[in-house]
Amino acid sequence: MLSGYIIGGLIVGIFILGIRIVRPTERAVVERLGKYKRFANSGFNWIIPLIDRMIQVNITERMADVKPQDIITKDNLNARVDLMVYYKVKPDEENIKKSVYKVDDFESQIISLAQTTARNVIGDMGFVEVNNQRNKLNGELAKVLDKESDAWGVQIVRVELKEISPPEDVQETMNRIIKANNEKEAALDFASAAETKADGEKRAAIKRAEGVGQGKIIVAKAEAERIKLVNEAIRKHFKGMAINYKQMDVTQNSLKDNSKIIVTEKGIKPQLILGEIPIKK
Repeated sequence: MLSGYIIGGLIVGIFILGIRIVRPTERAVVERLGKYKRFANSGFNWIIPLIDRMIQVNITERMADVKPQDIITKDNLNARVDLMVYYKVKPDEENIKKSVYKVDDFESQIISLAQTTARNVIGDMGFVEVNNQRNKLNGELAKVLDKESDAWGVQIVRVELKEISPPEDVQETMNRIIKANNEKEAALDFASAAETKADGEKRAAIKRAEGVGQGKIIVAKAEAERIKLVNEAIRKHFKGMAINYKQMDVTQNSLKDNSKIIVTEKGIKPQLILGEIPIKK
């Protein structure tokens, strides 16, 4: 009876010791007596204690910070380059096996490979090209690194150049060039704005002059139309009184000049002599 409990306890103990839980962010390989036995997905797994061994591999994206290094560019400038590499182990069985058995420490290998690749790629480019085409350079580095690291079961997600610094004297020269270009662009913008303002003022003056001229034309047309209407009304409604209307008009003009006028039954007759104005009955 006691031996049964002992045996049962040993079985339970062995079962518990053989339990392995693989997280969703990991995959694993199981070795038996030093040889590859099987692939383990995330979740509950059981191995034989003391006989089997489980090696777990993180499959999440990770970052390798490559130490800054001095690289001589194509135009013989000593540029200091600082970059980061983002990578992850591919989650399928074949690539998990590669990451465990094909390389000793793939993270340190990736850093060394990134340094070598950066020297080769940047060394074939001029400094200005490197500085102005960072996105293209990042893509080129990632492409080369991904191809080389495929044998380790690793995927290079992206490469980012944190900094590309030229020598101090070159940096000062570049700063002066940039400052001069900025001042030139500012001067061109100011000249363009002044020209636009002057053109606007010119157009406004032309519009005002056109408005004044158009207003005078409208007034002149209105006056001509008024005179025309008056003449037509006189001819139509005061045809018999046209002569008297004319005489009254002459009288009004004569009074302005202090001339003497004579009022008769036949009408009004202006006189040039001063004196009283007789009225004949």
